[in-house]
Amino acid sequence: MELFVIIVFVIGYLAITLEHNLKVDKLIPALAMMAVSWAIISLGHLDVFDVNAELHKLVPTHIEEILLHHLGKTSEILVFLIGAMTIVEIIDYFNGFSTIKSFVKTKSKVRLLWVFSFLAFILSAIIDNLTATIVLITILRKIITKREDRLWFAGLIIIAANAGGAWSPIGDVTTTMLWIGNKVTTVNLIKYLFLPSLLSMVVPSFIASKMKAFKGNIEDVEEENENDIDKYSSTMLYLGLGAIMFVPIFKTITHLPPYVGMMLSLSIVAIFAEIFSNRRISLTHIDQESDFEAHHSPVHKSLAGIEMPSILFFLGILLAVAALESLGILFHFAESLNKNIPMLGTEMIEAEGGVPVSDLVVMILGVASAVIDNVPLVAASIGMFSEPIDHELWHFVAFAAGTGGSMLIIGSAAGVVAMGMEKINFFWYFKNISWLALIGFLVGSATFMLTRVIL
Repeated sequence: MELFVIIVFVIGYLAITLEHNLKVDKLIPALAMMAVSWAIISLGHLDVFDVNAELHKLVPTHIEEILLHHLGKTSEILVFLIGAMTIVEIIDYFNGFSTIKSFVKTKSKVRLLWVFSFLAFILSAIIDNLTATIVLITILRKIITKREDRLWFAGLIIIAANAGGAWSPIGDVTTTMLWIGNKVTTVNLIKYLFLPSLLSMVVPSFIASKMKAFKGNIEDVEEENENDIDKYSSTMLYLGLGAIMFVPIFKTITHLPPYVGMMLSLSIVAIFAEIFSNRRISLTHIDQESDFEAHHSPVHKSLAGIEMPSILFFLGILLAVAALESLGILFHFAESLNKNIPMLGTEMIEAEGGVPVSDLVVMILGVASAVIDNVPLVAASIGMFSEPIDHELWHFVAFAAGTGGSMLIIGSAAGVVAMGMEKINFFWYFKNISWLALIGFLVGSATFMLTRVIL
């Protein structure tokens, strides 16, 4: 019966990977494979286990208990993401991201490249790489009118956004999973991954700055219409970003799960959103927009704007991977993988209480994340390995899964959304951007291998 669970997972995984070819949203096979996998386990009365990290062995348990355990862990991630997405939507409700455009003063393509690369690197660490990509490409459209030029900038934004998301616990879904799953801590994640992530952004950007596509100047910058700028836009931008950045601090102080801090941050931002929204209403003049705001809460509208399909996809894929973990399949696969793949060099990730984990295994994980979604890959790695919190294995997994997806346009959420917004051709990206992303990935990986010895 275990074979049937594996078959269901493989078929579902293929359907997710071939989403664009099948023209079926990936959340559908994700939810189906989750439900069918657990149904097979229940109907087949299969034994389920909990991986005991301390003893590094499988502990038998009941299906209701293990399913509730995995649902609880998954819900922590989903509630956290809902809170973060809502704060970002509230910022956008007040057109807060228009403030970022005021930072762009140059017409030089090279300088513009560096401005957007660093903005993507920093913003993605705060509001996640997907949202940062959407925001920056939206701003890019207002600055660069020529689509051919925008494609190049969009490609480098994808690389920078994924690099920025790798070193922050709230910068990418995969790092958030590792953080909430008590695999990494904020301080050590930044300590070990900031430099490798920075170089994986800087090196491709430096090489690109020497290319013909980034020579010369752009046309006149489109001026922002003052009517489109809300008087509270900058206030809500800084308040929202500050509230999100406060979450890791709250976790460190209280030792509570991150979603608790995110809910506190959301409540604070929501309070100011309601106050500022009410101030839009004038007693002497009520225009159409003010009248609309009088009957519609900005928080309610922001909640309606979050990506529920993404939330449901994460629910399906994480519980589907949990089914494989509960059967002990991932646990045994990890042992087999580590024994059969040769070690890379003299410096290896030593597993405490288990077999050594090769650097090559983690790098293969990074390359695989460019082909298939990195969320199930990281979810699988959490089930495969039992190393303690802040073990260097988890830091390398966070980096590889985060930056490896840049090598293909479909390899990351940032790439997929950029592909949709600018209609980027898969083969154009593969020809012009993929090799830059590969260089950044290899440079960052080498840097991590060196710095982990020093630090």
